[in-house]
Amino acid sequence: MNGIIIALITGGLSLLGTAIGTFGGLRSTQRVTEVKIEELTRAVREHNNFAKRMPVVEEQIKVLNHRIADIERDLQ
Repeated sequence: MNGIIIALITGGLSLLGTAIGTFGGLRSTQRVTEVKIEELTRAVREHNNFAKRMPVVEEQIKVLNHRIADIERDLQ
């Protein structure tokens, strides 16, 4: 009878330890996932900002190319 009680106590404590370890691991995994999502969100926002600025830069380059062509024409 004592052996059964000891086995039940040991099994219960093992189960408790496993449950605590599993839930703790899930929390840390969730935090890692949250950090990765935050990093991806930052990268997407940075890319979107870059994509918004590119047409402006392209237009400025076009204007500069025309101005250079005008200056080159005037020098000839």
